[in-house]
Amino acid sequence: MRSKPRNKRLYKKALEIFTLSRSISNYLVHDLSTLQHNGNENPHIYFTGDIIRQSDALAPKIIKAENQAYQDERIKQATSLIHITNRLYKNCERLEQSESNGKEFLILLRRELRKFRRLQRLWMMSL
Repeated sequence: MRSKPRNKRLYKKALEIFTLSRSISNYLVHDLSTLQHNGNENPHIYFTGDIIRQSDALAPKIIKAENQAYQDERIKQATSLIHITNRLYKNCERLEQSESNGKEFLILLRRELRKFRRLQRLWMMSL
């Protein structure tokens, strides 16, 4: 079992997305952690943790898919990676609806996710 990916560009982009999402989450959590006027917490704060968790799963899922012996299993893992990427993109859109100063950074993260999706489609054809 290999611990290094075959497609280094896709893996590197996944690591960049993780770093970017962690930085954005750290920035947004300070804006979203204050209580609202009615005393409730901001419901968007949970999406900051979701983007970290989902982006953290990208790189290991690439390696796991590439290490599968059978093509059906590789496709299953790659499809799971697509699902994680779609959820991450959706959570970025949800965070953009929040009242925060960090919305511009989320646009940057979504742009990087679109690049990742392009690389991901090419990678899936090579599995």
